[in-house]
Amino acid sequence: MRYEPLNPDLGDALAELFEALRAAGAERWFHPHPLTREEAERLCAYDGDDVYAVLVDGTRVVAYGMVRGWDAGYEIPRLGIAVHRAERGQGVGRTLMERLHEEAQARGATQVRLTVYADNEPARRLYEELGYELELKGDDLVGYLAL
Repeated sequence: MRYEPLNPDLGDALAELFEALRAAGAERWFHPHPLTREEAERLCAYDGDDVYAVLVDGTRVVAYGMVRGWDAGYEIPRLGIAVHRAERGQGVGRTLMERLHEEAQARGATQVRLTVYADNEPARRLYEELGYELELKGDDLVGYLAL
């Protein structure tokens, strides 16, 4: 499995992941942007300060993640990931998050932030294992990790 920043060659594979995520109902948990082919193509052509990346197994994109907020002027970027249903529970999310943490740190971030639904137990466990400090804000948990 390899980590790759998004690029135009990954458009079709990312669109396939987005389709699989939609079919699995992932939009309930992950909705920073539409999970559409058009959005996949837009993200794969993106050129800015934020980070959009994937984990690829062969030619298949199995996980997608981002660290964003720099383009909007935020000091603490937000991290988010989505993992193909068939790959969950195998360390894929952890691997992607660790790589995104490295990217954020290399770009000068001293911490990252994420939001997770309080009832998303698998994600909460992962984030806590990675060292995120989660606190309840409304119906969501907001987590921060010092890098």
